[in-house]
Amino acid sequence: MHYTTRDIRNVALAGHPGAGKTTLFEALLHAGGVLATAGSVERGTTVSDSDPIEKARGHSLDIAIASIDHAGGDGRPCHLNFIDTPGYPDFRGPALSALSAVETAVVVVDADTGVEHGTVRLMERARERGLCRAIVVNKIDHEHADCGRVLAQLRETFGPQVLPLNLPADWGRRVVDCFSGAGGDSDLGPVAEWHQRILDQVVEVDEAAMERYLERGESGLAPEALHDAFEQALREGHLVPVCFVSARSGVGVPELLRVASRLFPDPTEGNPPPLLASDGNGGTRPLPVRADADGHVIADVFKVVNDPFIGKLGVFRVYQGTVRRDTPLYVDDGKRAHRAGHLFALRGREHVEVEQAVAGDIAAVGKIEEVHFDALLHDSHEEDGVRLAPVAFPEPMFGLAVQAASRGQEQKLAQALQKLAEEDPAFVVAHDAEVNETVIRGLSELHLRVMLERLRERFGLQVQARPPRIAYRETVSAVAEGHHRHRKQTGGAGQFAEVFLRVEPLPRGGGFEFVDEVRGGAIPGQFIPAVEKGVRQALQAGAVSGHPVQDVRVVVHDGRHHAVDSKEVAFVTAGRKAFLDAVSRASPLVLEPVVALEAWAPDAQLGDVTGALAARRARIAGTGGADGHGTGAVVRAEVPQAELEGFAAELKSLTAGKGRYVLEFSHYEPVPPHVQQKLVAGWKPKAED
Repeated sequence: MHYTTRDIRNVALAGHPGAGKTTLFEALLHAGGVLATAGSVERGTTVSDSDPIEKARGHSLDIAIASIDHAGGDGRPCHLNFIDTPGYPDFRGPALSALSAVETAVVVVDADTGVEHGTVRLMERARERGLCRAIVVNKIDHEHADCGRVLAQLRETFGPQVLPLNLPADWGRRVVDCFSGAGGDSDLGPVAEWHQRILDQVVEVDEAAMERYLERGESGLAPEALHDAFEQALREGHLVPVCFVSARSGVGVPELLRVASRLFPDPTEGNPPPLLASDGNGGTRPLPVRADADGHVIADVFKVVNDPFIGKLGVFRVYQGTVRRDTPLYVDDGKRAHRAGHLFALRGREHVEVEQAVAGDIAAVGKIEEVHFDALLHDSHEEDGVRLAPVAFPEPMFGLAVQAASRGQEQKLAQALQKLAEEDPAFVVAHDAEVNETVIRGLSELHLRVMLERLRERFGLQVQARPPRIAYRETVSAVAEGHHRHRKQTGGAGQFAEVFLRVEPLPRGGGFEFVDEVRGGAIPGQFIPAVEKGVRQALQAGAVSGHPVQDVRVVVHDGRHHAVDSKEVAFVTAGRKAFLDAVSRASPLVLEPVVALEAWAPDAQLGDVTGALAARRARIAGTGGADGHGTGAVVRAEVPQAELEGFAAELKSLTAGKGRYVLEFSHYEPVPPHVQQKLVAGWKPKAED
């Protein structure tokens, strides 16, 4: 089907775990004629959950993309790109990356449980990204569904701009339109009342439409004017429409498809993408772009897939221009162009080769090894330095040290880990050269367990895993002087250097500052960098417990040199040892990483969870109903990362598997004295020269 930029709709399905996003995704593909029969999560036959691990676990671990070609309201073709995202916060990396590729985020809510914490977080993320937002209330025909209560919760949580486009009727067996029509009844009362509310809300953003509406009523609103006002209200967040569906039975799904086709914004109508260009002074400036199929190509890679048959695929969103087969593409600021030999449209794991991707469309390009997550693809050097504003991903705080279980598999493990890191922006692989261990970091213990399963299932690798070293840091809490005279005579030319310096504490997050206050040539200028090099060596190696030193200022103010024996290596050694001498006198502290944790549990287990956290040196910041709606309890706390080992299993045990938690790095703070004593006693510094 031929389509233009104005015929495209890009929509991400997001929501709390268990809301039914994947089932809705399947139902939309079925209603749009893509699938003869909708797949089932329980049977493992869905388009999106095609990975064996997803099938075994029964929930999404990654995003899935599929397109529907559907007749729009005016008879024009409509090309809808839907992205199904994982609900579990453990897999937020792919979910958040998908939000950067769409104009509209549809947050799915369970009609049984209503507003949950994941609902609030995702609505806020979509708002921060400047997306148009809509809500779908799913499972309206379930026995315990309470659509009236859920709609009231939505309006209480997100404001009066949350208004239904349709309403459930006959106990969830059908839906009735309350935007285009005003007649009839629903399970939530007369349709006319909600029809009036949504019209009032829409016309408020357009003065001309408001004036005609006040003068002549609804008859004064031409369909085009109402559509334009609707789009503006969506862009400005003045309207958050709600649709009711039962993805399982199909009730409301064709209506939702029509809403997406007729009312959701196309790429020319959504809020402009946050593209940035270099300002020539080391900073950036906003770069306005138009969704013009004839302009220079600007596309952003928001997903990387390492396909066992096709190789590396870069899934991208075109913001400007048209990508065709054999279009020469530059990756970021690269000097060499790559031919887009193969372009693909995606349907879950299936790849359908296509001729082009116009502005606003989503496609994938194969066999460009330089492609990576967030790479900018362009066809002209005029766009060198252009970037999409980065997505704010949570910092991966859970770690495991891993090694191949069999000798000779080290290279294969390194390559497999690199591929997994390419696919998930919240999964990080690092090598600690000091202790020669490979550490993987993710958003939770579940996140890392899934990665280990992928190593086994996809790459045939068995690994040994253990907790890594906690990322402790060191600092000073007082001003102190340090001194070292380095003298070495080996029979020929000797080594001589003497350094006097001072260390001063900086505020948390202050990093490191090096200040040269040497006067009168006591240390010749050519040796000052050597002193700094020695200090930096000590910063990295640690001074009291073997962990990097931070938040310190070092002021070099005096020294001595020898006309013949002073060399760079001598001042490196003198600088390092003078710094260690000063730190030992400056009341050194060992710092530990502290994370901000949010845990959810049934109300009855709130006290147990709070007690378990308190036993782990947590500072409880607050407790209460999850989002204030009685759908469970939430505990907010600051916890030392070192105390969280085994907490996932404990929470699962306390809450019969219903508890969940997420965390993000917060700050560093001093460890208790007994912990510092243990860390200092356990460090064995390398022998000095």
